[in-house]
Amino acid sequence: MKRTANAVWRGTGKEGKGTLSTQSGAFKDQPYSFRMRFENEDGKQGTNPEELIAAAHAGCFTMALAVELEKAGFTAKELSTEAKLHLDRVDGAPTITRIDLVLEGEVPGIDKEQFMDLANGAKKNCPVSRLLKTAEITLDAALKG
Repeated sequence: MKRTANAVWRGTGKEGKGTLSTQSGAFKDQPYSFRMRFENEDGKQGTNPEELIAAAHAGCFTMALAVELEKAGFTAKELSTEAKLHLDRVDGAPTITRIDLVLEGEVPGIDKEQFMDLANGAKKNCPVSRLLKTAEITLDAALKG
């Protein structure tokens, strides 16, 4: 049993607001607030558990990166993170074995190397990453001109 689930979070800062999309379309390009759970403007919530974890990871990582950028003196015009979870059976139970974070950003005045350094710092400081210690977490980033 190998499965994947993914979610994309687009936001500009650490205030916890962004737009979320998942592969099932349960969350589809709507404004969401990231608190303890995701809620859209109608108060509706819910999708499959793997997508919720992917959504939490994408949102949490984007905000962690925004904090790291701010600490370094940069302001992001745009940030987007896609979290793709890879699930496999470990001792008979579905387990997240890898998380791929695909990041895009538009940050004036920063080069790709600095951007990657800050992204790696955000990966270490993201609370969701710390909860999923058994998963291998990989990062791929693209900086827009």
